[in-house]
Amino acid sequence: MARPAPARRAHRARRWVLGATLALVLTVGLAAGDRYSSAPAGPRECTAEVRPVAFGTTGTVPAMPPLPHTAPGLTQIGGVVNDASCLNEVPVHGVARPGSEDDVVQAVAYARENDLAVSVSGTRHAMGGQASYPGGLVLDMRGLDAVTVDAEAGTVRVGAGATWRSVLETLHAEGRAVTAMPSIDILSVGGTVSVNAHGVDFRRGSLAGTVRSLRLVTADGTVRDIDRASDPELFGAVIGGYGLFGVITEVELETVQDTMYQLEQRVIPSGDLARTYLEEVVPDEDARLMYAHLSTAPSSFLSEAILYTYSDTGGTPGDVAEPIPPLKDTQNSRVGRFALNLARHGGVFQEVRWAAQKHVLPSFQPCATSRNAALRDAEACLVARTQATYNGLGLLNHKLPDRTDVLHEYFVEPDRLGEFLEAAAPVLREHDAELLSASVRVVHRDEVLLSYAQGDRLSVVLYLSQDLSDAGNADMAGLTRQLVALALEHGGTFYLPYQPHYTREQVAQAYPTLDEFFALKRQHDPEELFRNAFYTRFS
Repeated sequence: MARPAPARRAHRARRWVLGATLALVLTVGLAAGDRYSSAPAGPRECTAEVRPVAFGTTGTVPAMPPLPHTAPGLTQIGGVVNDASCLNEVPVHGVARPGSEDDVVQAVAYARENDLAVSVSGTRHAMGGQASYPGGLVLDMRGLDAVTVDAEAGTVRVGAGATWRSVLETLHAEGRAVTAMPSIDILSVGGTVSVNAHGVDFRRGSLAGTVRSLRLVTADGTVRDIDRASDPELFGAVIGGYGLFGVITEVELETVQDTMYQLEQRVIPSGDLARTYLEEVVPDEDARLMYAHLSTAPSSFLSEAILYTYSDTGGTPGDVAEPIPPLKDTQNSRVGRFALNLARHGGVFQEVRWAAQKHVLPSFQPCATSRNAALRDAEACLVARTQATYNGLGLLNHKLPDRTDVLHEYFVEPDRLGEFLEAAAPVLREHDAELLSASVRVVHRDEVLLSYAQGDRLSVVLYLSQDLSDAGNADMAGLTRQLVALALEHGGTFYLPYQPHYTREQVAQAYPTLDEFFALKRQHDPEELFRNAFYTRFS
């Protein structure tokens, strides 16, 4: 029996993509192929050859006289720290890795007694100077990583240094899932609460609304439990407060029941994304998760999108429930890493990768076979909620010493998304930085003081590759300034955890409560114990 026309076209597309990929493999050679496809042995180590970006945090800190005692858990004395981009080297007094809340209290006391600034870090993916201060004491919170589920209350208590991956794995075993989280699971919970991260649950948006309570070590060493009822002002300042009000040691989060969703994807013009979201996705009561990938191929650059939606399977209490399968790590393949690293060179490599995203990758989705007769359609793809958010993106790790990756994020009203993308496309094309990935998600107004969304907004997330060089840094600075200006011109805002190639005036325009935020910070921390490069630059 002959295949239907759509099936023949899809088959031809898959053959073309596979053939083109094979040709590219032969072109670059086996040695280069191994370098482009294999993962590094461990986390990337920043080297002295990488020139730091000048955000007012570089330079040499004068040698300090020996102190009478050391901070608990001190793992580094002197030296430098950097972030995940390897672009922001900062000399510090040292790094302490507390193993308990009491260690945090003692470390804060040590810093206060010795007139040291304190900055707080997790996995160090914030690239705007939020996790370090010249000559300061850095608290590496990854030692506080306990995860405890309260099934009866429907919550989970998480140490600030725990990664979202460990939270997902713990909840999955209990049949629960997170309500909201960032789009990758390798980040720390405390760090993402401090930047008020968001993900693919378009109905909830950011983390802020899902945080029940926090434990916070303040500048005077007091340990406080805070929530919306007990101290709404401080609670709303700490979430999205970039570690300037104290050290978050534990977070209590809402959870939901883990369940199977049906994943669907479709290719649409990016100009139709906002309309489709508002008129089709939002009214669909079964729709639970949604995001879109924008084309990075030259032939359809930012003008085409793949829209992904995850919908509740709609079973009734009498149905046989679809079992929740084990979690699978699907984001760490050699083929995927090879394609992504080739895409750093742009041109035909981006075309091939986008074609693969549309026509080949759907065949490799982590789908489960349905036992529900109503879902036996051959095209049905069932995915657990935990699986949909179990995304470490290991393929982003690479062995290319001359390249690094940075993020941008812009928030615009839905009806202005199309015009913003049209304006941003030529700006991105004229710069050397290569756009590896562009996605669209949803955020809403929340009750945090330093809010990036004054209403319902679509977020445009750009993942860019740049040269590790002065020229690469200069190119990225120029690109950032142009995109920030475009976002503001279109009534939008921009995210602060990324490279701060923008002015204080632009931050104040995007965040009208900026002065109120810093005034409240000084009220709670009059000696300015908690400092970072972001605070120094913009306060």
